[in-house]
Amino acid sequence: MRLEKRQHSSAWALVLAPIGAVAFTLLVSALLVRWAGAPVGQTYALLLQGAYGSVFALSETLTRAIPLMLTGLAATVAFKARLFNIGAEGQLYVGALAAVTVGGMHDGTGLPLPPMLLFVLMMLSAALAGALLLLGPALMKVRLGVDEVVTTLLLNFIVLLLVSLMLDGPMKDPTAMGWPQSVALMGELDLAHRTAVGHVAGRSAVGLDEIHSAGF
Repeated sequence: MRLEKRQHSSAWALVLAPIGAVAFTLLVSALLVRWAGAPVGQTYALLLQGAYGSVFALSETLTRAIPLMLTGLAATVAFKARLFNIGAEGQLYVGALAAVTVGGMHDGTGLPLPPMLLFVLMMLSAALAGALLLLGPALMKVRLGVDEVVTTLLLNFIVLLLVSLMLDGPMKDPTAMGWPQSVALMGELDLAHRTAVGHVAGRSAVGLDEIHSAGF
């Protein structure tokens, strides 16, 4: 048996494929819930209530989901270019670190700029940092033929250690009672990244739980 790529996909197939994938996932999850002895209907009802049952729940769901979705889309762009970027997680983290560095200067007040302008500057610095991190593996692949799967994957661990170093070292909040976190950002930036625009832009750079402790 051999798998072959479709030459043409119908519009129905493009619509039904993701729906079928979600339905299959819910079905398998329901079987596992049932196997554990829990009521399936009540479990899914609580799941939906916890994710979408209030404005706060929806805000927190988007806060965690959007950076993962945008990171996946970013990896897709690289895959389309035949660059198998396995370092999207590291690029997300280094972008988050850059954003918090810009927004957290001067004990959390950031640069002397209007909050929305500072917010845009944070996002631009995050995008630049992530792009520069991928530049090394891309050049090594083009110039030296080094496998980008290996270089981008290993860079993830380097970036994670760098984030831990910064949060336990130079960027650590002296009032955090030992917790690895930077100083909190100004309130206006916190409100900005929880707006609709902020969810799309801000959490694309700062979203994972460890980065959540870095001042957001």
